[in-house]
Amino acid sequence: MKAIRVFPRKTNQTPDDRDAYVGDPTLFVKADKILVSCTFTWDKPEAERLAKAWKWIAPVELGGPAYGNVMGEFIPGRFLRKGNTITSRGCPNKCWFCYVWKRCKGKFEELEIKDGWNVQDDNLLACSEKHIRAVFQMLKRQPKKAIFSGGLQAYLLEDWHVELLVDLKPQRIYFAYDTPDDYESLAHVSKLLIEVHLLPSHNVCCYNLIGFPGDTISKAEKRLTDTLNLGFMPFAMLWRDDEGKTNQEWKKFQRLWTRPEIIYARSNYEHI
Repeated sequence: MKAIRVFPRKTNQTPDDRDAYVGDPTLFVKADKILVSCTFTWDKPEAERLAKAWKWIAPVELGGPAYGNVMGEFIPGRFLRKGNTITSRGCPNKCWFCYVWKRCKGKFEELEIKDGWNVQDDNLLACSEKHIRAVFQMLKRQPKKAIFSGGLQAYLLEDWHVELLVDLKPQRIYFAYDTPDDYESLAHVSKLLIEVHLLPSHNVCCYNLIGFPGDTISKAEKRLTDTLNLGFMPFAMLWRDDEGKTNQEWKKFQRLWTRPEIIYARSNYEHI
């Protein structure tokens, strides 16, 4: 049975094989089933339009994270480009700004580990030690250096995690500084990583949530600057409501804090 996957928007992780499409159907395409996958809630109207557009080709199934379809087995290359892997689903935390625990209905589960070098787990460090060590062993045999795009939770990082990171030598690591309460944990991680010479480095990054209700440009800039001063490369993540709405001032500010060359130039920070 031939299944075509359809996406409402293209990202750098959208599959690029011949059975993956972004947007409307093309001439002469044939399939037995159409899987329309939607990640962001604000893309749901477009995903639903595409479901109607593709129903003339084959029966359509509409799903994806935006519709709460997030648990179960991970199949490499199906909804994420090859090279990505997910080894656990969900997150035990209940952060007010995060959709993960809501979509997973509070569930958290470890999965069978599939090959890939870009780990997209929502909270890898919440997994058991046995699972985490197995993930690192899998990453060591990959053709490319590891990337932890899903992020590592700062307050969960322990000395044995640091030892694994030093041994693995990842291409890129992401932590997160989402609210002011996260600063102390991030500062502790900074000390641990400086001791093993992983910081400062543009390869050790930190997602910074900005633009959420009650946030201001000056408050966000201080958090981003503090992140930089701890040795991390900050990466501004703009908060959006369910409809994806934000304003141009925040978009402009975000752009200043997502490009390393601009960040270094504006901060007079000397990259090591």
